[in-house]
Amino acid sequence: MIQYSLKCSAGHTFDSWFQSADAFEKLSASGMVECPVCGSSDVSKAIMAPRVRPARSAAKTTEPDTSPKPGPLSAPSNSAEEALAEMRKQVEKDSDYVGMKFAEEARAMHNGDSPKRSIYGEARLDEAKSLIDDGVPVAPLPFRPQRKTN
Repeated sequence: MIQYSLKCSAGHTFDSWFQSADAFEKLSASGMVECPVCGSSDVSKAIMAPRVRPARSAAKTTEPDTSPKPGPLSAPSNSAEEALAEMRKQVEKDSDYVGMKFAEEARAMHNGDSPKRSIYGEARLDEAKSLIDDGVPVAPLPFRPQRKTN
């Protein structure tokens, strides 16, 4: 495992772990590495200071390491991430996940063929544009929905 400091094209910085340097390159090239703040997939490695541990014998004679330890990757690291985490929690609590049927469900509600309710899910770009062109009120979420599994 390797940890990289990353930076998106909007200047947001964040850290992420990868199985290897090759894994980062493959995921980045396929657009799978995204900024947790703005969702941009234009992400590159930021300048990092190396973390070098002293030899075990030298570590005993030096002062204890008081450098800040990174928290778990699942914990928000700043106020923007906390706000996104809270938004995700509200959306998941108050809305129905409809998966890839989002465009179909949103259109059915708009046309009166289905009862109105809060939904979230996934849609292809052409489906989302079609919904907007037809006046269906939709908005993109600043995070990817977590797919529900049984």
